[in-house]
This record gives sequence, structure tokens and C-alpha cells, in this order.
Amino acid sequence: MSSSKPLSTAMILAAGRGERLRPITDTCPKPLVEVGGQPLIAWHLQALAAAGIEQVVINHAWLGEQIEQTLGSGTQWGVSIHYSPEPPGGLETAGGVAHALPLIEKVNHEPEAPFMLINGDVFCAFDFTPWQANPPLVGDRQAHLVLVPKPPEKSEGDFGLQADQVTQTGDWTFSGLSVMRPALFAPWRGESQRHALAPLLRAQMAEDRVSGEIFRGRWLDVGTPERLQALRASL
Repeated sequence: MSSSKPLSTAMILAAGRGERLRPITDTCPKPLVEVGGQPLIAWHLQALAAAGIEQVVINHAWLGEQIEQTLGSGTQWGVSIHYSPEPPGGLETAGGVAHALPLIEKVNHEPEAPFMLINGDVFCAFDFTPWQANPPLVGDRQAHLVLVPKPPEKSEGDFGLQADQVTQTGDWTFSGLSVMRPALFAPWRGESQRHALAPLLRAQMAEDRVSGEIFRGRWLDVGTPERLQALRASL
């Protein structure tokens, strides 16, 4: 069986410096780069609202004031946005989630319920609606990952998939789209310490506590000026 309650909360990761997109990101935070006539992150906000997600937590570090000024309260996209500022340099992925965990628990309808976790610097056509209505985590699994085919610019994959179980090695790339349980980050709850997500996930994979699915639709890590330009041209 899956988590019984519909998901109501998502966190979008938006604290990165965007080094590979410089000089664009010297003056514009990566989630706000224009794609198809609107900020990159707005595509996520629209998709989440369409799926019935009401509360969105966004962390930020580099040029975070621009993110808050541009996105505001989120009413333009039909969601309520709550911000989690981080120290200069950010806290990495797991550290950012742990730092924001009290806020996530506050806005979540059920503090211990799972939430969506989304990289703010990817463009995708993933439909979040099935997740919202029927969260994919079952039993004692702590995370559910969306895996995509390895893009040409990567020399090797991130993880494997056997049935619906994510393994530590394989040819699939982690898309940056996932569902997580708050308990995964509870040991560092509210702290301002840097923690990477990959080691945390691999430890859970060793205990068979990470499930996954494959997405073969449109997905792009908007990581370089060339990829950004190609995406803009395609839209």
C-alpha cells in the first residue's frame, strides 16, 4: 500500500550558485533564468498547482532576494510560497532540506507526511498528479526517485533500478524529482550545516528503503548556456 493521505507540500531547491551558467547567473539566480517567456522555476510552480499541491517551500542563498521579489507569495501560480533563506554558499541539498524541515512541517497538513522535493534547475514535463493523489512511498521506504535515461553529457549513470527498487549503481540518472519522508532529515532538523543528499540516499538504498520509477518524457538539466539556449529555441 502507499501513503494514505494526498500530498499537499513540495520543496523546490533554489539555493545553488549556478557556476556552469555564468556569467548569466552572476546577476540572475539560476531558477529565474527566462525559459519560454517565464522564469524556469515557474514551470514547476504551474505543474504543482495543476496537480493540487497547495504549499511550496523554496530555499535560496545566491541572490535570494531576487527570487522572493519575483515569485512573491505564489498567488500568481495558485500556490502559497514559503521561503527558507540559507547562509552564503548554501547548505547543499540535504542540508537545505534539514534547515527547512521545521517550515515544511509547519505548512504540511500532516507534519510527518511525505513531501515532494524538486530541483529548481531542471525543465521537465513530468505529471505530479498521480503522486499528489496517491503518494508512492510504501512500507518503511524513505524516498521515491524519478530516474531518467543518462544524458549524453554524463559519462556514467547515478543509480540502477530493479523492479521498483533503486540500487546504488546503474545507468539511470536521477532527475531531481522525488518524494521524501521528513524522518530522513530529522537528525539535522533546523540546523544550518552542509549535508549532501547522495550519501544519505545510498545509505537508505543499502537497506532497500528507496523506490523509483522511470520517466522517458521531456527532461533537461539546464546546466550550461548551450543547453539553456537549446531549450529556449525548442519552446
